[in-house]
Amino acid sequence: MSSLHAETPVAARSPAHADWWRGAVIYQVYPRSFADSNGDGIGDLPGIVDHIDHIAELGADAIWISPFFRSPMDDFGYDVADFCDVDPMFGTLADFDRLVEAAHERGLKVLIDLVISHTSDQHPWFAESRSNRENDKADWYVWADAKPDGTPPNNWLSVFGGPAWEWDTRRHQYYLHNFLKSQPDLNYHNPQVQDAVLDAARFWLDRGVDGFRLDTVNFYFHDKELKDNPPVGDKARVAGVALSNPYAYQDHIHDKTQPENLAFLERLRKLCDSYSGVATIGEIGADHDPLATMAAYTQAGKRLNMAYTFDLLSENFSARFIRKTVEDFEAAIGSGWPSWAFSNHDVRRVISRWNLDHDINRAAPMLVALVASLRGSPCIYQGEELGLVEADVPFEKLQDPYGRQFWPEYKGRDGCRTPMPWSDSAAHAGFSSADPWLPVPADHAMRAVSAQKNDPGSVLSRVRRFLSWRSRSAALRKGSIRFLDLPEPVLAFVREEGGEAVLCAFNLAAEPSSVPLGDLMQPTLFEGHGFTGLIQEGVLRLDGHDAGFFRI
Repeated sequence: MSSLHAETPVAARSPAHADWWRGAVIYQVYPRSFADSNGDGIGDLPGIVDHIDHIAELGADAIWISPFFRSPMDDFGYDVADFCDVDPMFGTLADFDRLVEAAHERGLKVLIDLVISHTSDQHPWFAESRSNRENDKADWYVWADAKPDGTPPNNWLSVFGGPAWEWDTRRHQYYLHNFLKSQPDLNYHNPQVQDAVLDAARFWLDRGVDGFRLDTVNFYFHDKELKDNPPVGDKARVAGVALSNPYAYQDHIHDKTQPENLAFLERLRKLCDSYSGVATIGEIGADHDPLATMAAYTQAGKRLNMAYTFDLLSENFSARFIRKTVEDFEAAIGSGWPSWAFSNHDVRRVISRWNLDHDINRAAPMLVALVASLRGSPCIYQGEELGLVEADVPFEKLQDPYGRQFWPEYKGRDGCRTPMPWSDSAAHAGFSSADPWLPVPADHAMRAVSAQKNDPGSVLSRVRRFLSWRSRSAALRKGSIRFLDLPEPVLAFVREEGGEAVLCAFNLAAEPSSVPLGDLMQPTLFEGHGFTGLIQEGVLRLDGHDAGFFRI
C-alpha cells in the first residue's frame, strides 16, 4: 500500500441524510474519455473539475468515477497497481481532493470504483507473492499446483477468454485470473487480504468520498476445493456474456459468488457505517442467479446499500421484459434496494443496442425518464444525456483487450468509451487539443453539449427538465412500484410514497399508441416534465417514444 496512506487528510464530507442514495441519480464518469485538461489525448481528473457544472446542471445527485488509480492500463485502470494513489495519467491526489471539493460545493456526492477482486501483476503485493512460496504474502493470491499432467487445476475460464489459470515459473504453480492474465485474483480466504483492502477503502473515505461502486463484487471468493464448474446445460446463459465467449457455457457456481462473501460485505458495511452518509453499490458480474445474489448482497442494514446486474444492459427490449425483470427483482429483493442502468462502460450504448438510432431525439429522453422512474437509484452513463450512439471503432484503432480477443463477432467495449463531445466547432469535439486515445465520431460531435445546451427541444435540455421535475417527487425517488396490465408496447406502473401516487406510462415503440384504461382510474396530468402523454375520455394516448405522468 502507498506510504501516502499515513498522510491522508481527513476531509469534510458534504452533509446529507443517511439514505441520500435511495433514489439518487448517479452519473457515471469514465475519466479517460470525459475531458482532457493537459492535451495528451486522455481525460483526467482536472478535466472532470472543468466540466463539473455540466453534471450538476443535469440534475445528478452523485458522480461515480471509474478507476483512476496507478495502473499499467492493461485493462484501462481495472488492473490496479496501487490502491492509494492516482495514476499520473489522470493527475495527482491533490487533483482528486479538488474534485471532491468541487463536487461537494455543488451538492454532488462522489462515488469511486473500488476494484478489489484482483490487482495488476505489477502490484507490489503480487511481486512479493510470486517470488517464492514462503514470503509474507505467499497466500495473498490464489495459487494452486498443476494436475499431474501439468494442466491447470480445474476447468475455470477467464471472462476475457481461455483458462482462468496462468503458469508462474517462479513458484512452479498456477495463479487464478478471472479476467486478463495480468490481473491475478486476490485470495479473500486470507484475513490479511481482507484487512488490506479495507485499509484501502478507509484511505479514500478519509479523503471525503461518499461511497464506492464495487467492481465484480461477487468475484471476491472462490471455492477453496477448486471444484470444476458444471456446464450451463438448459439454464439461461450468463447475463452480459456473448455466446462467442466460452465463458457463457459454464454454470459458475464454484469460481465466484461463494457464501463467505456475505461475511466480508458485512465487514465492509461496518467500515462504511463508521463514516456518515456513505453508500455502496455493487456490480453483480456474470452470475448464474443474479437476482438471488442481489437480494442477498443488499440485505438492509447489513451489506451493500444497492446492487445492479446486467439484465437491463442486455439486448432484450420490450415492456414485458422490463416489467418481468423489475418484478422478479422486487419479489426476490426483500429489504434490499436496486440500482438500474441502461448503459455503462461495459456494454453497447443503449440507443444502438435497442435499435433506436432512427428516433434518437425522442427515444433518448424517454429512456432516461424510464430508468429514472423505476424503483431504485438510476445510473446515467456519460453521453446518454446527449443521445450518443455506439461508435464504430475499426480494429486497427481498437484498444480494448476483450474486443481484440473476440473480434469480429464481439467488438469489445471501445464503442461506448469514445470521448465525450463538448463542442461541435472545436477539434476532437472539444475533448482534447491532441488526437484522443479513441476517435470521436462525426455524429457524436454533432450532438456535442454546445449544440444542445441552448435548444429547449434537444435531448440534453429534455433530460435536464425531466430530472429537475423528478427531484421534487418523493414517489419517484423513494416510492413503491406496481405495474399495470397494459398491452405492448406500453409500459406503465404506479409509484407511491407518503400519500403521493404517480402513474408513469411509456410507449416503447416509434408509432403512437392509444390504450383504453377502462375503469382503472381517472388521473390528472402532471406538467413540467417535458413529455406529452395524455389521458382523454379514459384512453391513454402516447406519441411514439413518448411518456406521460399523472397524479392519481
